Amino acid sequence: MSDLAAALRRATAVLAEAGVPSPRADAELLAEHLIGCGLGRLRALAITGAAVPDGFWDSFWDLVEERAKRVPLQHLTGTAHFRHLSLSVGPGVFVPRPETEMLVTLVLDWIAAQDPPLGAPEVVDLGTGSGAIAASVAAECPTSRVHAVELSEFAHAWAARNVALPEVGGRVELVLGDLRTAFPELDGTVDVVVSNPPYIPAGMVPREPEAAEHDPDLALYGGGDDGLEVPLAAIASAARLLRPGGFFAMEHAEVQAESLAARLRAAPEWTGVASHRDLNGLPRATTAVRTEAFRVEELRP
Repeated sequence: MSDLAAALRRATAVLAEAGVPSPRADAELLAEHLIGCGLGRLRALAITGAAVPDGFWDSFWDLVEERAKRVPLQHLTGTAHFRHLSLSVGPGVFVPRPETEMLVTLVLDWIAAQDPPLGAPEVVDLGTGSGAIAASVAAECPTSRVHAVELSEFAHAWAARNVALPEVGGRVELVLGDLRTAFPELDGTVDVVVSNPPYIPAGMVPREPEAAEHDPDLALYGGGDDGLEVPLAAIASAARLLRPGGFFAMEHAEVQAESLAARLRAAPEWTGVASHRDLNGLPRATTAVRTEAFRVEELRP
């Protein structure tokens, strides 16, 4: 098949039959990735019947076959788009989701609302994964100093590529380590702690094969029957790291929203607890403000 328009139609049918949620968009993105043009240009090529580069067809159908096996689109193109950044992703790292972009908005909005303004906000990202949150905060808040920690060596390697993007400007300190004990030198001094930790309960295997079979377990499952072991560890680290009045924002499963909010409201370390809904109207993030209830020394593990 040498007709691009017909090939896109056929690829769409193959992906639809395989249950891919957005078959036409994925077929176009795979073709666009190989040709190296924008989607507008790709559609123009399909309409006009213009020639495609040598070797395109074999590569295209190989990618379509892999996508039909539910290999994540981002693994096949090597790129995940997150807010204003094009991130490098692949096997061994959690592919950032659109709903997580809300966490960055919450952080940036809080920083912008401070009066007097924060001259150089200190931000910590606990469990950075691909580095999506850390890199975005640094890129969109050029006065910030961002510190990010990741436990997985594979994910850390991907994050290192992403925090080195020109847009980030070298403003992210990335370390390999455990979010439970990270950055003790910053205890009690941080303005913002943000986290999208693993939080899926043990028995809730994701329905989508892209997540269940390709996202690393270390990035998915939060530990314990309720999936809250790692999120609660992130909360403890946030309380240790934040200065009084500092801001905490964390993503979680919608079924965990009430439990986490109740725990935060019951803890004297926190005030101003609020829940935030994602693009689908689900309670996906919780924020809180650090009180002066405890000395930092009492909160260290």
